[in-house]
Amino acid sequence: MNILLVCAAGMSTSLLVTRMEDAAKEKGLSVHIEAHPVGDIEKYGDQADIILLGPQVRYQLKNVQKKYANKPVEVINMQDYGMMNGAKVLDHALQVLGK
Repeated sequence: MNILLVCAAGMSTSLLVTRMEDAAKEKGLSVHIEAHPVGDIEKYGDQADIILLGPQVRYQLKNVQKKYANKPVEVINMQDYGMMNGAKVLDHALQVLGK
């Protein structure tokens, strides 16, 4: 499973990626999670099973949903993002994907 996190510069989300990977390991899941700036979404979006937008780029939701109509595109809950709650963000992605 490939999860793409998209934020303004790709840096603020790197800690969240680490925490999501830790949560996935605890669950025994094999997931590939990357974080990239919204400007690079065309390079990485096709490989993703789900695209999660950071709250700071939620204004891009409709554009990204239109571009990737064949896959789920969600905005990360602002509180979970702020708390860097990787387990909750991962659980949400899994729920959306029906896993």
